[in-house]
Amino acid sequence: MGENEITYDDILEYESLFSLAPSFLLESFAKRESNLVLKFKSTIQSYMNNLDNEQKGKLDIILDSDISQLQSLMQEAYQKTNKKQFRILANPRYKHFIDVNLDEIRKML
Repeated sequence: MGENEITYDDILEYESLFSLAPSFLLESFAKRESNLVLKFKSTIQSYMNNLDNEQKGKLDIILDSDISQLQSLMQEAYQKTNKKQFRILANPRYKHFIDVNLDEIRKML
């Protein structure tokens, strides 16, 4: 893959962020299109403050990626890890939920 593309391995690097909310809560938040970044703002901000330059670069790629591409990677992550959070985030119905939360992360930067 190119330098400006996100991979499954990149997704796994941020697995702890995807797992902040238990799957049953994540699905509930996704259905309501909640802004989870605001709910976990201090935790996410702390995590982002500790990123090295390479990790910040990968985060920029994620933030600039097409949501459909990200959801495809979430599906791959679910198939490999069986983590329900990845299955939820791969669901095309929750595309707007992902967009809302990525926008909030962009604002934090």
